[in-house]
Amino acid sequence: MDLSSADADESKTLPFKLQDSGGSQSWLPPAFACLVNLSRYNKLVDKLLLAAPRGFCAGVAYAIEVVDLALKIHGAPLYVRHAIVHNEWVVKSFEERGVIFVENIEEIPPNSPVVFSAHGVSPEVRQKSAARQLTIIDATCPLVTKVHNEAKRFAAKDYHFIYIGHQGHVEAEGTMGEAPDRMVLVETPVDAERLKLPHHEKLAVLTQTTLSVDEVQSTMEVLKRRFPHLETPAKEDICYATTNRQGAVRELANLCDLVVVVGSRTSSNSNRLREVAESLGCDAFLVLSPDEIRPEWVRDYPIVGVTSGASTPESLVESIIGKFLEANPGAPVEILETVKEDVKFLPPRNLIQLAMAQS
Repeated sequence: MDLSSADADESKTLPFKLQDSGGSQSWLPPAFACLVNLSRYNKLVDKLLLAAPRGFCAGVAYAIEVVDLALKIHGAPLYVRHAIVHNEWVVKSFEERGVIFVENIEEIPPNSPVVFSAHGVSPEVRQKSAARQLTIIDATCPLVTKVHNEAKRFAAKDYHFIYIGHQGHVEAEGTMGEAPDRMVLVETPVDAERLKLPHHEKLAVLTQTTLSVDEVQSTMEVLKRRFPHLETPAKEDICYATTNRQGAVRELANLCDLVVVVGSRTSSNSNRLREVAESLGCDAFLVLSPDEIRPEWVRDYPIVGVTSGASTPESLVESIIGKFLEANPGAPVEILETVKEDVKFLPPRNLIQLAMAQS
């Protein structure tokens, strides 16, 4: 795809177009247009490659839609347990609409509505919510719910567990809360080598949904070697979006001099994208806003790849692309598509009906 601009003088916004190999054109979003004085710039970045898929996954879109519906039904203030997704821009936009994010259920007044974030919660959090007579609206990603259900199924059969995840991550805390007395966490292959388990006859393994595919595979190989009777779920726990975005960033890293991942530093899947690119020998950085783009990135890297984490709004990606184009408005932007995604999770029907009744 080639990025070109219509005729424009210095005082006008440049109306960039995106053109595919078939010759069809579509206008780029407004954030791509840059107010520039063309004479001020030399050609710096030669080309930008934009990964596809990138950005919002079905679980994030689902959680955001659930909060939107909850606001229509209950109005503000609306309480959400933990950040609905790990992106400061999304959180701030909801705070401006009257959403209050809390970490402890005790912070929520009794008889209030509460939304559980996309990352899921432990049975203990659900019990505390019931004790305060809170109206629960569950925005847990269905793929995280799947892992919880696996934990419940194994626990009912008296299994011990190994959980591959990140210490302190809210998703890990929620899942491990399903069987806290029989689940041990490992983060790396080194942890797996050092792991000591109490006596057990049945052993299962579960995984956080947002981890590095390669690192989980390495960790799993160690665990299966050390514990040959280890049982795994019928379908892997790392979600499709994590797998697809890491696959896309692999292709990106092989073609680029620099990979810029747009996302929050609190986002597990965004950090994994940066790590995957770095593991292939490509310089990679995680940024959230155009202000974080360093001058040398524009000056020293001819081909720049851009992708984004599963909780990153597309508008933030557009602003990053726009920042690079300020230096060279004529640089082409090409889409590198590795797989098409068509997954969508629909909110509960009763929630949709209640929201429609308020219209």
